Amino acid sequence: MEKRNRYNPQPFKPLFPIETMKILVTNDDGIYADGIFFLKEALEKLGEVIVFAPDKERSAVGHALTMHVPLRVSEVFLRDGSRAYMTNGTPSDCVLLAMLMLGKPDLVASGINRGANLGDDITYSGTVSAAMEAAIHGVKAFSISVAAFEDVLYSAGAHVASVIAQKIVENGLPEHTFLNVNVPNINSPKACVITKQGKRIYSDRLTERTDPRGERYFWISGEPSAHAEEGTDIDAVAKGYVSVTPLHLDLTNMDALKTISKWFL
Repeated sequence: MEKRNRYNPQPFKPLFPIETMKILVTNDDGIYADGIFFLKEALEKLGEVIVFAPDKERSAVGHALTMHVPLRVSEVFLRDGSRAYMTNGTPSDCVLLAMLMLGKPDLVASGINRGANLGDDITYSGTVSAAMEAAIHGVKAFSISVAAFEDVLYSAGAHVASVIAQKIVENGLPEHTFLNVNVPNINSPKACVITKQGKRIYSDRLTERTDPRGERYFWISGEPSAHAEEGTDIDAVAKGYVSVTPLHLDLTNMDALKTISKWFL
């Protein structure tokens, strides 16, 4: 009997029935985080959900892809006994791996993140970057976060996620656009409001320590503050509203484009 090399498993077969909506769920808090399970449950009413997430927390990795070390993928089982996929890669890796291994989904949902992703947080967030990776490949997507780190009300976020997903299915999204959703940590958030990206101010700190071998090492830390300008995601969440921010892949500053083009006339 021929032995199968365990490091070269057979190709993964698509799990989605053709006639159902295909939904990919991922996050940056890790495969066993509470938020991803709440998100999975919330979206199962809309279609077939597959969870494909990092093996551990990958917060603040941004839009990193793993290019220089092997990516490992394992099948695991969630608390309800359902099958999921776990990798040692980043949230963006998860989206790309899932599309290449299982086929393109109709919708990607990333979250539910523990802690808000407001303002400049989006440039660091693995949660937001997973949705961005989907948008790059032409897949409708949204990221969703709850603005708390303790006693997080994931059930409120799950309800919002189901509403947002349904709206995307019904109306679609503009090309190369995805949604960044932030939910206040209250039982009954106010209405969803469409917002622009706000501005965070980071008070970074560098802590230097010495390990048992006498070598220096460093911790970067700090807490962000925010200017709650009216109409921004930060302002909306502070007032108890669900913030829905459309984000676009084109980062060109159009005003600066006109100004700087004059430099070379």
